Amino acid sequence: MRVHDLFDLTGKVAIITGGATGLGRQMAEALAEMGAHLILCSRKVERCERVAAELSQNFGITAIGLQCDVTREDDVKAVVERTQAAFGRIDILINNAGRAWAASPETLTLSDWQKVMDTNVTGAFLFAQAVGRVMIEQQKGKIINVASVAGLFGSPSDFMDAIAYNASKGALIAFTRDLACKWARHHINVNAIAPGWFPTHMSEWVLQHHGETIKSLIPLGRFGGSDDLKGAIVYLASSASDYVTGHVLIIDGGLSVW
Repeated sequence: MRVHDLFDLTGKVAIITGGATGLGRQMAEALAEMGAHLILCSRKVERCERVAAELSQNFGITAIGLQCDVTREDDVKAVVERTQAAFGRIDILINNAGRAWAASPETLTLSDWQKVMDTNVTGAFLFAQAVGRVMIEQQKGKIINVASVAGLFGSPSDFMDAIAYNASKGALIAFTRDLACKWARHHINVNAIAPGWFPTHMSEWVLQHHGETIKSLIPLGRFGGSDDLKGAIVYLASSASDYVTGHVLIIDGGLSVW
């Protein structure tokens, strides 16, 4: 197979949770440019519909925006059923929806802990389970979980006091590795990416107040840009990564090498 064909996603069908903003939008653009049809879903359906229309027009693919709270099993099932009805298959799932909560470990409430865990971990499980059932029938599929370098090590409390977020991303990495073992026999590749610091709505406050300190810790000397996830996500979504599973691809400018 030619290298270009290994990365080609023409006609593939991808679900991206939280796919209308931030890193999710960047990944959606990458898959659309390579020919994939998209389902973008989040709690704010208007935003998903608007971005879906833009991607459809710009790249000549079919993109649909749907409402979904990833912590609600019925919402997840509805998205999967709508995707099958529209396209007849699901080739790629990107579990990108996430949330964070800043609070010290001694003051974080149980309710706020659970909100983060429910979205970042339980939401990924519910979508992987529902889509995985389809992929098992197909005997093929790609699942990509969006973790974080925050799940690899501890963080100074002066600019990253978010223990629930860090713990949830660490759990997502373990989930990725175990699910890869369980579903390899069904020819389903399960991998994760671990982005470092990218300017997004979620990271805006931290980067405004501590950006220079954080940047000084990144060997490449800059934050992630608007194209820095595209190659990685296309690789993990395409046939180019058919012999890769259970892997966590770190995209952090070198932050984690220290």
